Amino acid sequence: MAISDCTALQTDSNGRELNAHGSALFPEACYSDDLSAAGIPWHWHDDLEVLIIDEGTACVAVNGKEYLLHEGEGLWINAGALHGLWQQGSAPCHLHSIVFHPRIVGGGLDSILWQKYLEPLLNDRSLNSFLLDGSEDWHKDAVACIDAAWKADVTEEDGYEFEMIEELSRLILLLRKHQPSAPVRTLSDQALRDAERIKVMLSWIQSHYREQIVLEQIADSVHLSANEALRCFKRMINRSPMQYLREYRTEQAAHLLQSTDLKIFQIAEECGFQDMSYFSKTFRQIKSCTPGEYRQKNRQKASDGL
Repeated sequence: MAISDCTALQTDSNGRELNAHGSALFPEACYSDDLSAAGIPWHWHDDLEVLIIDEGTACVAVNGKEYLLHEGEGLWINAGALHGLWQQGSAPCHLHSIVFHPRIVGGGLDSILWQKYLEPLLNDRSLNSFLLDGSEDWHKDAVACIDAAWKADVTEEDGYEFEMIEELSRLILLLRKHQPSAPVRTLSDQALRDAERIKVMLSWIQSHYREQIVLEQIADSVHLSANEALRCFKRMINRSPMQYLREYRTEQAAHLLQSTDLKIFQIAEECGFQDMSYFSKTFRQIKSCTPGEYRQKNRQKASDGL
């Protein structure tokens, strides 16, 4: 299985990821990402996702909760959970991950494995993620399962599918054994509504970021007042709609700086920045360098084969 780059994902009108993970015969895919080049924007999918930080520190946000993950730490993300990943600080940040359909482990809906182990995790609407940071003894075993499954897939030695299924099954068993009891994780109706609304609003921004946008337009996408949309954003992703818009535009500009020969002012216009000085200021605030420095640095990395 070739290793893919998860930063170039595509989403539909509801923010659901469109990228196919593996094949219908074996629905999983491995990813290796350099978050210092570009973050992974907010998205969601029906597959499960597991990841491990190889180097540096990443900010991983899942349905309104943010984690700072350091080298060697991992995270499990449930199906349907809205999430995004970004580099934290100026040091390089790399990670590897697996996105896989639950049936790889659970089989069909009539399987005891599905009903006893997968279904309780998938149907727990308040269980969006498991942080695997070593604070509990079983975390080390869980991270080891993820790493072994990823390496098996990358090497593709004969029978690697069995090895992947074995390691991911062990992981699911660990998660199921340590799934919190229901009273601890009850979510309010407000939180559940927020989770669905934010998916739609983020997707609307991702579809219209090249245009001039005001807060009321974002709110209208889910029939909310501007103030309530603002509160929803603050509750779910700890930033305002306009802050998210600036961040998303900047990530798109970073991708174009790295992958095209467009002039910097053309990239600014393409990404919805109408004022060059504002674009440069915003880019420096988010990326800790100017657009020109970013282009030069990442093209040097590419020429060095990094």
